[in-house]
Amino acid sequence: MTKKIAVINDLSGFGRCSLTAAISVIAAMGVQPCPLPTAVLSAQTGYPSYYCDDYTDRMHYFQLEWEKMGAEFDGIYTGFVASEEQIENIFSFLDKFHKKKSFLLVDPVMGDDGKVFDMFSDNMCGLMKELAVRADIITPNLTELCLLTNTDYRMIQEMTDEKHLLKIIGQLARNMLKGGLKTVVVTGVHFLDGDDGILKMGNLAVTETQSYISAFPYVGGSYSGTGDLFASIIAGGMARGDKIKDSIELAGKFIEKSIIDSAEENVPRNDGVNYEKYLRMLI
Repeated sequence: MTKKIAVINDLSGFGRCSLTAAISVIAAMGVQPCPLPTAVLSAQTGYPSYYCDDYTDRMHYFQLEWEKMGAEFDGIYTGFVASEEQIENIFSFLDKFHKKKSFLLVDPVMGDDGKVFDMFSDNMCGLMKELAVRADIITPNLTELCLLTNTDYRMIQEMTDEKHLLKIIGQLARNMLKGGLKTVVVTGVHFLDGDDGILKMGNLAVTETQSYISAFPYVGGSYSGTGDLFASIIAGGMARGDKIKDSIELAGKFIEKSIIDSAEENVPRNDGVNYEKYLRMLI
């Protein structure tokens, strides 16, 4: 039977992020995405104007109807959440659908470039930490890893030595490994390669016993939705039984090609990357 992943995230008409990215990527990987929207937006929130229809009070209807159907999922994947109530709704969903044979991937979307998003109060950060430690795998960026581990981002930002930087990030990630959490993949780590002097961007996977960095030359630019694309490929890979290392390599190559294409065409940041033509890489 086709593997199924429940994907809990918002849906944006423009921006190539969240459910828009997850549905196409997971489906291309031969896995059925089952979306549970937290909100429906005309465009992602980076645009100067957008309409947002909040689905917080309707999330439980999806849960109730899926319970009636006797639905089962091979994986559950959560992305951006906008309120404490939404996280509480996710906890309720997990109590019903997160079984021993299913995985939970949490993309703890909380901030970037050392800044926390405005809606993330101390209480909400605390709830996100609770959600993260219930997961099997999480995919924070460096800012989010610092928020989850109560670490001053400025300390990391000032590090220039590649080996020392990766060692510290690895230790912070291991500090998260408790409960069911087995793997932390820290995304978008920038460092100067000590061997060839090239600025690179990498994704560092950390478990209790080992760590693995997959890095590519940094091509510049920052685009909406690349974190969603990355997490979606990891989720799809887990559902079809791929090794985490292979999924990280695949995600890196896929996103690298998409960013290069977008930079060449001067795609605006808010529009996200030109990834559609590269979906064939995931099949």
